[in-house]
Formats: sequence, structure tokens, C-alpha cells
Amino acid sequence: MKYPKLHNAMWPGLVGKGDGEGQEPPISLERMLQLTAAAEVNGQKFDGIDYFLFHPHTDPDASDDDLRRIADQIASYGFAVGSLVAPIWPGTVGDSAMGCPVQRAKFILAVKKACRIARIFNEHGVRQYGVIRIDSAEFGVNKWRENPGANTKTIAATFREAAIIAAANGERLAAEGEICWAGMHSWKDMLDLLEAVDMPGSLGFQCDLAHTYLYLLGYNAPEHALVKEGYSEEEFYAAYKSMTDKLRPWTIDFHVAQNDGQVHGAGSHDKTGKHCPADDPNGKLDIVKCAGYWLEGAADRGIQHICWDGCMFPNAMLETSSTWNTILDTMIKVREAHGWS
Repeated sequence: MKYPKLHNAMWPGLVGKGDGEGQEPPISLERMLQLTAAAEVNGQKFDGIDYFLFHPHTDPDASDDDLRRIADQIASYGFAVGSLVAPIWPGTVGDSAMGCPVQRAKFILAVKKACRIARIFNEHGVRQYGVIRIDSAEFGVNKWRENPGANTKTIAATFREAAIIAAANGERLAAEGEICWAGMHSWKDMLDLLEAVDMPGSLGFQCDLAHTYLYLLGYNAPEHALVKEGYSEEEFYAAYKSMTDKLRPWTIDFHVAQNDGQVHGAGSHDKTGKHCPADDPNGKLDIVKCAGYWLEGAADRGIQHICWDGCMFPNAMLETSSTWNTILDTMIKVREAHGWS
């Protein structure tokens, strides 16, 4: 059996979408499953999906029977479910992990709801691996900068409480490194937070290639930049090794992605690393080579799958079959180069 399994994310049908001015409408779970199932490269297909636990794809308070029906729906396409995204943001179930006690309690409630859904999917059999994804749910870094030490300490305390709950449910949490999340907006601040939580068996790091590229540039933390504009290839890979050597030991979930060095936001989502098509001519990353830095020792850290993240792709791009075949082809190449049996 070949590992890692290849998954597609369902949340690009949701994130940045909505009914606000200038927004594109969400794409249903059923349609995202259809688009994923239609992709095929030399007889190989996606093995599964990663899944956001919120409307309109999922009611986080859905009944056990409704959740089993969703599991049946996903399994009917031959897909497994891998990592789940807890609804920890304001406007979903949760709120800021850096906030007041009421806000932090909402964050913890969101993790509890995610653990319940994970248990039902696990018992169903559609899910046998993967993590539950979180972040600080505090958009932007300005508030964090008012008192960085104290605010990181608060986030760490919230994460620690959440990780204890996850561990009691047989789950691990992965904090996504992304420049828009306070206290997680640079590789150094992310590392400081992980070390402050200090629960490596229960809370780790989720790497996304697009987001961590902006870590190198120090986009929201110039003091932590590892390369300067106009860097050479040699300088890039020396910096990349430096960053991955620090964060890889914590990495328990991995997103394949491309980035053109730009930031992007849509709807209520603050500006973050811009996800680009896998074959984007302006892409800055050799996806296969960069993935190898993160996937070294992946099996020993319990990683069994990798996921493509095309968050905030336009709907027309998501509805185009060649988009998914190109993505799948890229992921197959990652597995061929860095996978295991």
C-alpha cells in the first residue's frame, strides 16, 4: 500500500465564499465530492478528502444519524475522511483563543464538537487517520503586538486545554501556520507557541506550502525574514532548510500548495498566502522538492495522508476539470518522490 494517501480539501468550496457583495456563492459538499471524484491521472485517483465542520457542508450540531449519512455520502465516492477543521472562528462556533474567558470557552466548545464528529466518523469507518485542525482564531497581528508575550501565553493556555480534550478523545490537534493568525504569523512566533504549549504528542503543526513560503519572506514579521527580495536559489534552499529543520519535528499534517509570493483575502478571510494553481507560471515553489523537506520522517510522526489546499480559488477554476487533474498529477509526483509503503 502506498503512503501518503492523497486527499483533496472540501473547504475551498466555502472559504471566502458567501452572499456578500462581490462574493461568489459556496459550492456544495456534493459538488466538491463530484469534482474530486472526476479527477484521474494514469488510472490513479484521489484517496479521500479533508473536511471543514461547518455550514453549509456540515452542521456542527447535526445529529448522530445525520453525520452517519454524511459519512455514507463521502464513502459512496470511495473516499476516506482524513483531517477535520474545527469551527473555531468567530461567526462559527468558536472565538479567539487570545480573547476573554467567554471567547476562549467558545473556542474550546468548537474543539469538543469537532471531537464528537470525529468519533462518529471513526466509528463509521470512513475515517481512520488525520488530525483536527485549529489556529488562534484571532485575525491579524496588531492586537497581539500590544503585548506579544502575554498574548502568546494566553493562546498557549487555550491550546493546551484544547489538546487535553483532543487527547482524551484519541485525537491530535494541528495548528496551521498562516500569516493571518495572531501569534502564528511567522515561523519564529509559531515555534514559540508550539514550545509554550509543550504537548508534542497531542498538538503539532500543520504546514501549508503556500503559507510557509511567506514565513520565509517575513511578510507579517520582517524581523523573522530568512530571505531578502531577489534571493538566489542557493539562498532560498538554505533558508528553507533552516525553517523546516525547526518546524518539521512538530509537523503532523501537510498541505501541498503553490504560492506566487502574493497575499490574498476573500470575504471575511484576512489576507494570507495566495494559493495558486499547481502549474501557475508565477509560482515560486518547486512543489515536489519543497514537499520533501517537510515529509522527511513523516511516517514516524504519524502522517498517513497529504492534502491539496486551493483555498480561495475562484469558482470557475474549481469547476474546471483540468484544475483537479493537474493538482492530482502534482500530488502523485510528491508521493513518488517522498512516499513510503
